[in-house]
Amino acid sequence: MTTDLNQNPYLVRAQQLLCRVPLIDGHNDFPFIIRGLYQNNLTRASLNDLPIGQTDISRLRQGSVGGQFWSAYVPNPVHSDKESDEAYLECLRQTLQQIDVIHRMVSEHPDVFGLAQSAADVWKIFRAGRIASLIGIEGLHQIAHSPSALRMMHKLGVRYATLCHTKNNRYCDSAVDRHTSSPWSEYGGQTHDPGDEPSRNVRTGFHSLTLKYLTAVHGRIVDLSHTSEATQRDAIAISKAPVIFSHSASSSLTPSPRNVTDEILHQLKRNGGLIMVCFLRDLVNSADDANTTGSRVVDHILYIAETIGYDHVGIGSDFDGMLEGPLGLDDVSRFPELVADLFRRGVSEERIEKIVGLNTLRVMKQVEDVAVREQAEGSTGVLCDVVKPIWTAEQRQMLAEQGRTRGLRP
Repeated sequence: MTTDLNQNPYLVRAQQLLCRVPLIDGHNDFPFIIRGLYQNNLTRASLNDLPIGQTDISRLRQGSVGGQFWSAYVPNPVHSDKESDEAYLECLRQTLQQIDVIHRMVSEHPDVFGLAQSAADVWKIFRAGRIASLIGIEGLHQIAHSPSALRMMHKLGVRYATLCHTKNNRYCDSAVDRHTSSPWSEYGGQTHDPGDEPSRNVRTGFHSLTLKYLTAVHGRIVDLSHTSEATQRDAIAISKAPVIFSHSASSSLTPSPRNVTDEILHQLKRNGGLIMVCFLRDLVNSADDANTTGSRVVDHILYIAETIGYDHVGIGSDFDGMLEGPLGLDDVSRFPELVADLFRRGVSEERIEKIVGLNTLRVMKQVEDVAVREQAEGSTGVLCDVVKPIWTAEQRQMLAEQGRTRGLRP
């Protein structure tokens, strides 16, 4: 991948395309870099040129980024067989801090960013010359077992939810957590002979309801990156709307529990969903291969496109969730070179437009439409938190007596 514009006609074509169609990256952990470097204190931060990481405003502009899903990532609680509510409440608190820092980043740089909450918003912000900023959470441990928190996060702009991260939770299993004692079995999960698979299945009780609810509440996208293959299979079968993998790759090219099998890819196609190819070296080639280049990312994009079609593949870098990206594709400034490599390999302009952004916008709009239809039909109820009683029996009796004086029964 060359950076010399004068010597690379493909790069010229790439830059022209990215002026017309927003390049939308499915996953970037820049907010976590801000947390680590500045403790979320943006008054101390210059986001134009950061001394560390793979993202800043200068490089976003160089990379012609049109839209970005910022991850409000918070790590899983420290593992134990019976993690406390307090540990999950701390995850929720930190999640709100990360959502807040994304909002402040956008509001303090209004000439650069705009908060997008719909596909239409993305187009409007992109055409105004700004970067459409979307929000995702990376694991349902971040909602602290609270549907109320999930609803409020949507109001704060969260538009996709990854079902889990590196640990199993009460909703689903992680691709990399082999803990099979099923600490959440009391919540309705079924156990089975695990073999190499984690221990539960998403198609039961509370799990299934939560998955449907994610989509039905105002159009939140279900993200299956980091989940086990069994979870992926069941979640896609349950979902009435397209799902995504926000940062994954092909397991046929690079075997990894984090990557996606051809069987799941074909199921994803039938669902109308999208896999956004990750740039992590160990997902596209080998963790110990220092010579991994950006061309390997293109290999994965093309393999997936040839397997299930160009309507179902996108870009999900995971920048700032890694120490080093592939050579030639090592930070957000290098996106045009990825597009140039697609041109060089003979991919048509129409298909590249789908890869860089149109597929993502299609999925967003379809999920929004499903949510509108589900709400209009009233086919999805409201999930409620488990709320502890606040009145004593005597207080309830006293209130009931007052009601009876008015001819009412509580």
